[in-house]
Amino acid sequence: MLTCLLFAPFGDSAEAENMPRVKEYRIERSMSKEAMACIQCHKKEHPGLFADWANSRHASANITCLDCHQAEEHDADVSQEHFKQYERGDNPWGSKEYRVPVAAAVTPKDCSRCHPDEAVQYSKSKHANTLEIIWKIDPWLNKGMNSDLERQAGCLYCHGTILKTKDGKLDHSTWPNVGVGRINMDGSKGSCTSCHTRHRFSVMEARKPESCGQCHLGPDHPQIEIFTESKHGDIYAAFGDDYNWNASPGTWTPGVDFRGPTCASCHMSGAGTVMTSHDVTERLSWELQAPLTVRPQDFKPLPAQSNWETERNKMKEVCMQCHGKAWVNDHYTKMDGVVQEYNEVYFKPAKAKLDELYEKGLLDKSRFFDERLEVEYYELWHHEGRRARMGTAMMAPDYAWWHGFYECKKRFNNFMEEANHLIETGQKAYVAKDYPNDTGSTKKPEEIFGGEK
Repeated sequence: MLTCLLFAPFGDSAEAENMPRVKEYRIERSMSKEAMACIQCHKKEHPGLFADWANSRHASANITCLDCHQAEEHDADVSQEHFKQYERGDNPWGSKEYRVPVAAAVTPKDCSRCHPDEAVQYSKSKHANTLEIIWKIDPWLNKGMNSDLERQAGCLYCHGTILKTKDGKLDHSTWPNVGVGRINMDGSKGSCTSCHTRHRFSVMEARKPESCGQCHLGPDHPQIEIFTESKHGDIYAAFGDDYNWNASPGTWTPGVDFRGPTCASCHMSGAGTVMTSHDVTERLSWELQAPLTVRPQDFKPLPAQSNWETERNKMKEVCMQCHGKAWVNDHYTKMDGVVQEYNEVYFKPAKAKLDELYEKGLLDKSRFFDERLEVEYYELWHHEGRRARMGTAMMAPDYAWWHGFYECKKRFNNFMEEANHLIETGQKAYVAKDYPNDTGSTKKPEEIFGGEK
């Protein structure tokens, strides 16, 4: 038996009497010497990492570092630096006997050894495929209008990098990264630790809205702000401390374990006859992030493989765990109406006018964002257009109106006024000659486009 103490015991002082008992981690089942070496080393070198693991369900199930990190020597992502530490004797056991190949980046393919269904579901989702999506719809990337460093620090931190190695280590330009669409060196996509942060891998953490709010926030997709404004968010703020966050996967039940839903409750967790899924593309009946709102199966960057009506009925069943049928149906009637008004009143006329400007040569089509009208058009759908639609879908009236349609009206009017002036006068739009930091690569990454250039 190996016993690992998390915290040093207190002395016999009065203060110690008021402190909780010393946390111990006891290994009483079989464990390889290599696994013990990992634990002993990381307990000493990274006590916070060790403490997270020791308090995890993994540790309770005797899942060790090696179960997740061990690799084959020929794998592309093996840490050569880790090998060198053992060659130098920089391990707590002082012997090459415990030298095993490990990978620094644990991938969904690694996790699939124990979580096969979750890995398959995740691989189909917009999360796992988000790099391909943004390369297809976002001119910041496909027109090269920001720098590689700006992308690394901003866009790709959430969307994910394409991992590479350099000098036997993960390349610092692609790592550290836990983006949901990270392209891993074993061919898998994503990072489970985007939501279940290492090394605790807490189901509680992933169920709380703050986990989603790491990425779903800000002017273009403010779901965490929308949720906070909504009645659901208000209930969570008032009663969240009483929720049973640690219910076993697949058993987290509305009305039993929690009063009001979080992001996970609606988009991933099971309810009624609806099964838990790690594919967040399920249960969606509109693609609200797209410039023109379409059904998920008609979203060209990543068409959903299921029927929107089937998925809507799943979401309705989740809603009806707490709401009546009339309430739920009326909500969707309102949302469908909002989608139609956004598409027909704002987006389609603006897109038609943009196309006319390009056709008449009044805007330069070779680049994007270097002319003001391109920025106005982009923000109409990417900022306030999204807020209007998402605010409606998640029942946040301030985002549907003041941050949404109210701003759409101003943006639309400014865009149309300047566009019509250019058309009437035949004057070309001003082009920013010195656009800052437009140095990013425009080459489509072969890793996500299957060799397509």
